[in-house]
Amino acid sequence: MLHCLSLAPCSSHVTSREVFKLNGLTVAILIKLFLGIGLTFNVLGTIALYRFPDVYTRLHGTTKCTTFGSIFTSASVVVYAISKYVTTGEPRFITFTIHVVIAIFALLITNPTGAHAIARAA
Repeated sequence: MLHCLSLAPCSSHVTSREVFKLNGLTVAILIKLFLGIGLTFNVLGTIALYRFPDVYTRLHGTTKCTTFGSIFTSASVVVYAISKYVTTGEPRFITFTIHVVIAIFALLITNPTGAHAIARAA
């Protein structure tokens, strides 16, 4: 149990779960923001595929944009899972968050590596 966070005397007690509980509207806005940013990057990657003149600049544009688009989309999933864990306390949401974070790190490693290998072969 934690006491009130103010300096004034307080008669009610606040649990640690209530301290870290996120407002539902804030979580929804954050999720929509991350999804919007991810969608924007993926659309920019599609435009780069058609707009740029040669294979190297097309590869550069699509790799950067799809990497960031996937990361922000995955970040929205992480925010959702953490908010569900805070409200329900079910450990499956922590497991889900760990899996998504591992997938983000895999994207950070494999997307640039794959683009480099394709560029060397072109």
